[in-house]
Amino acid sequence: MPEGDTVHRAARRLHAALVGRRVLRFVFQHPGIEGTLEGGVVADVRARGKHLLIDLSDGRSLHSHLRMRGSWHVYAPGEPWRHPPTRMSVAILATTEGLSDGAPPTRTIAVGFDLATARIVRGDGALPALGPDLLEAAFDVDEAVRRLRSESACPLGVALMRQALVSGIGNVYKSELLFLERLDPFGPVGAHDEAALRALIERGRVLLARNLGPGPRVTRRGEGGRLWVYRRSGEPCFVCGELVRMRRQGEDGRSTYFCPSCQGVR
Repeated sequence: MPEGDTVHRAARRLHAALVGRRVLRFVFQHPGIEGTLEGGVVADVRARGKHLLIDLSDGRSLHSHLRMRGSWHVYAPGEPWRHPPTRMSVAILATTEGLSDGAPPTRTIAVGFDLATARIVRGDGALPALGPDLLEAAFDVDEAVRRLRSESACPLGVALMRQALVSGIGNVYKSELLFLERLDPFGPVGAHDEAALRALIERGRVLLARNLGPGPRVTRRGEGGRLWVYRRSGEPCFVCGELVRMRRQGEDGRSTYFCPSCQGVR
């Protein structure tokens, strides 16, 4: 499931594959795209929360959002795709031809599959308002805590998912973080003091950073599984043995996994 760490990993791969190359071909079948990137030179690829931007040197950017099913892949020309072309939202053929100093020209293909959002924009003003990104080098924990506390009546599990408060946390990290900090997902933000919220956010930053490398997402090490509670409804808690439960919350009915005993949920 794409969360902040997934998007940052994708941005790193695309950055290595595309930056400094010219867009030779730009193919899309996503209804949100108008125009083309052909002819532009890729200047940067970056993640902002769960948003990914491929920036061109002329100020244009391809903005994408993965949502639940989206992904970005990098291929060499002629290499088989891991998904069928019918799932392709965007394909970018980029080349170093005419841009490198005497080096043999190379080409690479970046493909976005099942993208929920794909559009050409100018500047970050086209993005929705986002809270501090847990994986940004200049992350401001004080601002993240301040924004969370501004929603004092909101259930904590819902507030953590609001990207305008703090960006990068999705369903998996929400459940795992609240379990690790022994916090009730259904109680209001205002029930927790500043120190508890700060510890929650700082642990989230550590966990996301640990999962920037290859391999599956891990929040727990040991026998029985790599996650503490996520998708473990009906199984015994690794700490106390009570059965893990799942309850939906928020307007979107997102799933929250928790241990009633460890987290004091009634």
